[in-house]
Amino acid sequence: MGKAGKRRMCGIAGFCSRRINYEKETPKWQAVLKEMNQLQKHRGPDEEGSFLDSHCGLAQVRLSIIDLAAGQQPMKRRVGSRECIIVYNGEIYNMRELKKELKKEGVSFETDSDTEVILAGFMYQGVEFVKRLNGIFAFAIWEPGEQKLLLFRDRMGVKPCFYSQQEHTLIFSSEIKGILSFPGMEAVVDREGLCEVLGLGPARTPGKGVFRGVRELLPGHYLEFQGEECRQYCFWRLESCPHQDSWEETVEKMQFLVGDAVRMQMLSDVPVCTFLSGGVDSSLVTAICSKELQKQGKVLSTYSFDFKDNDRNFQANAFQPSQDRPWVDVVKEYAHTNHTYLECRNEELYDDLFTAVEARDLPCMADVESSMLYFCRKVAARHKVTLTGECADEIFGGYPWFHKKECLEAGTFPWSMDFTTRTMLLKEEVVSQLSLQEYMQAAYETTVNETPLLAGESREERQRRKMAYLNLRWFMQTLLERMDRTSMHVGLEARVPFADHRIVEYAWNVPWEMKCSGGIVKGLLRAAGQEYLPSEVLYRKKSPYPKTYDPAYEGLVKRKLKEIIHDIQAPINALLDGRKVEAFMDSPTDYARPFYGQLMAGPQLLAYLLQINYWLEHYHIRLV
Repeated sequence: MGKAGKRRMCGIAGFCSRRINYEKETPKWQAVLKEMNQLQKHRGPDEEGSFLDSHCGLAQVRLSIIDLAAGQQPMKRRVGSRECIIVYNGEIYNMRELKKELKKEGVSFETDSDTEVILAGFMYQGVEFVKRLNGIFAFAIWEPGEQKLLLFRDRMGVKPCFYSQQEHTLIFSSEIKGILSFPGMEAVVDREGLCEVLGLGPARTPGKGVFRGVRELLPGHYLEFQGEECRQYCFWRLESCPHQDSWEETVEKMQFLVGDAVRMQMLSDVPVCTFLSGGVDSSLVTAICSKELQKQGKVLSTYSFDFKDNDRNFQANAFQPSQDRPWVDVVKEYAHTNHTYLECRNEELYDDLFTAVEARDLPCMADVESSMLYFCRKVAARHKVTLTGECADEIFGGYPWFHKKECLEAGTFPWSMDFTTRTMLLKEEVVSQLSLQEYMQAAYETTVNETPLLAGESREERQRRKMAYLNLRWFMQTLLERMDRTSMHVGLEARVPFADHRIVEYAWNVPWEMKCSGGIVKGLLRAAGQEYLPSEVLYRKKSPYPKTYDPAYEGLVKRKLKEIIHDIQAPINALLDGRKVEAFMDSPTDYARPFYGQLMAGPQLLAYLLQINYWLEHYHIRLV
């Protein structure tokens, strides 16, 4: 695709205080900025930069994708006596259009960088300009004249942004590790943090950073820090309104939106590839990409993922009815792609359990996440940019819990309905002190009560909205975080076209009878994809991201966990009841009943405990 100005996948960080004059100790604070950059170097191995004045420091590392030689950060811009400095992580897909409009209004530019477009647009139109951005982003703008720092995060929360206010200082970073490196910060986890890890994990309450004092900027929000006041404002939220379009109009509009989002996100000066599972979501993204590249005489590269010997060990169940390989074969032939089959071995899967913790700064989705990290590393050896099918299930109602009455009426998170699994291996005093189930239930109730409902809808349609909102706010965020950390940890930019806010906004108000037209799961998306894919692929029954069914992997995890529960120095033993863990490991494994999502069953629970122990050790966490 043609150039569209410089795009940057990267990491940002910084700090701000009205009381401290950083220029009095420039070497010290430059060293802090350098350390923040080094800790996030994986997010941007190609370039780094920093800025320091008397009351603010900014840092950025960069992965080059487009217009590789222009637009270094941090970037300054002056209009009259007003000056602003920006550090930015993201992709603005409508940058060309916005730049053209700004030029018509008399705004001049010195680079082809989308960083400059954001900065110039903000200085000219303020927050209203941010509302016009189509893309994924987290950026910080420092205004020395106002002594004001602003942080912005994209609508869907695709790009991360964490912050902490320590007395009179604000610290921010793309990843938590950047904040923990700041002088005086300590890795402390209190009862609330443990409730997040044990009661909700690998999910996380929106806005909470698990470590004490660490917060997350909410999606669609911006933060203003001036003086010693820190305020957070919403610039985008979902709005419920009646859906007026006919079925035919709805399909036509969704077909346009999906195609347009994929085409916009193909912009790159380096070759793009796609992840291809053979499911409808990744196949649709792949087919659109391939069609566009064929117009230029190019062939799309695609990658699929599985585990060594999974063809022999696979166990079909309600959550994972079929293997992907046969469907990958169909789509790669149909779309004429250059396909690579990637496989992961048990030892690699196990080793990356701990690298995945370092990437996320938290215990995460066990081998579901470590395998993604491994595969991203393999793809990154050949490509810098990939497009994925993430988010379609949350937006179009693809998960089993959208379709089961017991899930709709459960009154709790539908992906964690069996709470006993979370507490059965913990010490009794830990369970009683933390009140884990009450914490989880309060988090659920808070989110459900935020759901933007529509007056006049039936009780069932209200329940569907609540289910959709839960998925967008929680489950999708967990998977987006997984995708960002695993890809960026190895220098790969993973784009998520289904998270285009136009698709989310439109699908939000499409009634369930259209989303699930004819009782077909994701019937609307399948209908919108008829131009691109054969029927057998479009109407394949959903099967999630693969996981290993190899008993040897489970055996490896059990051996390692047994070593830990017999090690009196292992920090997780403050939480676990060793006898219960041993009894659980000696019992038959239930692969078909996950404790989180569709994939995290018995072996993943054990791997999650290994991750918690490593997290406590590696980050030198003090539990209070």
